[in-house]
Amino acid sequence: MRIAVIGVGLIGGSIALAARERLDASVAGFDRSRLALDEAASLGALDERCESAQHAVSDAEAVFVAVPVGGLRDAIATTLSSAAGDCVVTDVGSTKRSVVGAHGGDSRFVGGHPLAGAETSGVAYARADLFEGATWYLTPTARTSGLLYDRLYRCLRALGARPTAIDADTHDTILATVSHLPHVLANVLVAQAARTLAEGGERLPATGPSFRDATRVAGAPSDIWTDIYLSNRDALAAGLEQTIQRLASVRDALKAGDAAGLERWNEDAAGDRRRLLEAQLAGGPLFELRASVPNRPGVIAELALALGRAGVNITDMALYPARDMTEGVVALWIAGSDAARRTEELLGGLGFPVARA
Repeated sequence: MRIAVIGVGLIGGSIALAARERLDASVAGFDRSRLALDEAASLGALDERCESAQHAVSDAEAVFVAVPVGGLRDAIATTLSSAAGDCVVTDVGSTKRSVVGAHGGDSRFVGGHPLAGAETSGVAYARADLFEGATWYLTPTARTSGLLYDRLYRCLRALGARPTAIDADTHDTILATVSHLPHVLANVLVAQAARTLAEGGERLPATGPSFRDATRVAGAPSDIWTDIYLSNRDALAAGLEQTIQRLASVRDALKAGDAAGLERWNEDAAGDRRRLLEAQLAGGPLFELRASVPNRPGVIAELALALGRAGVNITDMALYPARDMTEGVVALWIAGSDAARRTEELLGGLGFPVARA
């Protein structure tokens, strides 16, 4: 299998390493920084260093565009203009509405976002196991090719990731809350601590684990995060408004000396955190379900997005087209009997006959 990686930083370099190690793929890479390209090659991430994105994409079966968010739309456009008709193209950007809006009409493009990374950046920190067990969001559209979606899904599973379908708007709203807002709050916390100490003429004391944990992501690389903030500014601004309202409620309870209210607030937070952790740990025995689907544009996206909205995680998936390509069978492996039952009901409601294997 031939894979191309456009942008060989931490994520792109890790994709290249994992693809060579776990897919036995031949990997071509391009980066505007010749230094990064040479470093990626020296780490064993690339089989071929290319002078242009067009060169890297030629003959590729799958392309991963891993440039900063601000350059994604143009880089994806260049890639799609050079990629073959049967090549799947994806990206790794942490905001999806913009790129899916621009390129979701092309059947070869599937927006993507791996929930993986590190506090460090650059290809020097790339590693083949970066995506092991990581959720990898995919944002197919009604125009997405089912066969190409299946190819990408299989690639990501082989890299160790857990692909999950989600629509672009929902993705950006969720990421504003669980990723982008924490970066904003971390920046605010460190600025407030530094200014409070400066105004009091105190030297910085040893910080406790609570402060260190809450501010771990403060001051993340500006060349990456400024684009992320701006590309998701509507959802992030809405999340900040909600946060300000909740902080104001805590402030009012403190001023009023409302011990009961503060206790309820703290207990509610403990319960919310517990439920969030339980949702991530949900699992159970695997059930194989087989759904008969017609061969029409967007049917795999419809199925995957419906399950994603219902909170059903697909442990694995395989597509088996009929010989005449008029229909096919989608095999799904679902963890947990309740999730399997909900999957049967949901797909049956969509008009897809389902049988347990």
